[in-house]
Amino acid sequence: MIEIDAVPELVDPLVIAAFEGWNDAADAASSVIDHLMQVWGARVVGAVDPEDFYDFQVNRPTVSTDDNGHRRITWPTTQIAVASPPDLDRDVILLRGIEPSMRWRQFCAELLAACDELGGELVVTLGALLADTPHTRPIPVSGTATEPELVDRLKLEPSTYEGPTGIVGVFQDACTRLDIPAVSYWAAVPHYVAQPPCPKATLALLGQLEDLLEVSIPLGDLPEDARAWERGVEELTEDDEDIAEYVRSLEESRDTADLPEASGEAIAREFERYLKRRGDDSPPAPGAGPGPA
Repeated sequence: MIEIDAVPELVDPLVIAAFEGWNDAADAASSVIDHLMQVWGARVVGAVDPEDFYDFQVNRPTVSTDDNGHRRITWPTTQIAVASPPDLDRDVILLRGIEPSMRWRQFCAELLAACDELGGELVVTLGALLADTPHTRPIPVSGTATEPELVDRLKLEPSTYEGPTGIVGVFQDACTRLDIPAVSYWAAVPHYVAQPPCPKATLALLGQLEDLLEVSIPLGDLPEDARAWERGVEELTEDDEDIAEYVRSLEESRDTADLPEASGEAIAREFERYLKRRGDDSPPAPGAGPGPA
């Protein structure tokens, strides 16, 4: 079992989880947790024992030197952190780690037991996949939920995917079996720029969390990073006519498919986020207005 440090009683805590590996194209999902840990000042309160779940020839430990000049080993693991976001009337439990090599059911059971010990009542998992989507358009994010009430409230589409799954899918199933409400958001990363990072996909997932939590999340440098990423990809595609033509075909397909929605709820959601940021005490982050995120 996971040993949890002493933590004051949390207020209606929400669990947000992401795992490196198969579920995390371009590190887009795990980067969300990294960002939230930083902007919300999260504190690590526990971690799984890596000996039980990781193949160290696949996920090797790393060696480094600390401030005192001592050599130390850091083992791959999954950490549990807690945060109290200033603009949110509830606390947050953040799970950030690596897809395990073995004993997935035990891994999920131990993490959910730790979340239950901390009072977690709703689980949100984040993932990212490679897809036929153009880098010049907003990153598509699909969502699923374990309960019909959540599907209706969040306007999600039931998943029709059938095929191999990763730890995010298994974790979601574990929540279902334990009657824990759970939501899962997946960002679609352009497959022709699969290398990390993809700040535009990270921003898209953060936007979904803002809608779910009904709060503005500080974005820091992410909007500018996303614009720089898009400019960099644009330069690469301009140097290869075949890729440029392929991107144009993706744009045409995407624009045709999104035409009915473009004048409806998608724009309304973006504008609502923009207005919320305009109402914040702090200056709005660069690029936080309506438009591709």
